[in-house]
Amino acid sequence: MPDRAKILLVDDREENLIALEAILSSLDLVPIRARSGEEALKALLNTEFALILLDVRMPGMDGFETAAHIKRRERTRNIPIIFLTVVDSAPDYAFRGYAAGAVDYLTKPFDPWVLRAKVSVFTDLYNMNKRLAEQSALLRDRVSGELPPGAGDQASVLPELSRRLTAVEDELGRVRELARKAQDPTLAVPLSDLAERLTHLRAGFDAIS
Repeated sequence: MPDRAKILLVDDREENLIALEAILSSLDLVPIRARSGEEALKALLNTEFALILLDVRMPGMDGFETAAHIKRRERTRNIPIIFLTVVDSAPDYAFRGYAAGAVDYLTKPFDPWVLRAKVSVFTDLYNMNKRLAEQSALLRDRVSGELPPGAGDQASVLPELSRRLTAVEDELGRVRELARKAQDPTLAVPLSDLAERLTHLRAGFDAIS
């Protein structure tokens, strides 16, 4: 079984972290807590995350500064960030959030369904990208003749690869429908990029099958 996607929850208030975990408890993911920006950056050193839910208002290193550090690191710059803050925040908070590299911005109290829908889509995108990378590596090995011993001949490997690609294509269709229902325009670019990669991978497979 593949590892479940991990989500980094960053908030200095324990009750907020508990509430986030409760909202996301129905999703197939692993929430990891961080009580400060510094703690979040430490967690990012050794753990791969599908998404970061980041509170803006924190003592010391606030959400904007934390996001800036995350986006400067090569290893973490592509992790999506959703900022969370209270409804009476300064008017420029949303602009500053997007300028800091956030993909979305939600104000508290937020609709639990909306948050679950957004997290679910980003988690699915993360999982599909991982599977697509694995299938790309398998296809490269097949083309270069570098499959490890015991992997089987082309007659057995190619049908399995085709089955996996079809499964990813079907899942992409499902995630697109979920994104449409969530009415989230920020998902258009990652979905398009993933679809393009999948199309190229399918074309490469068709060329050798």
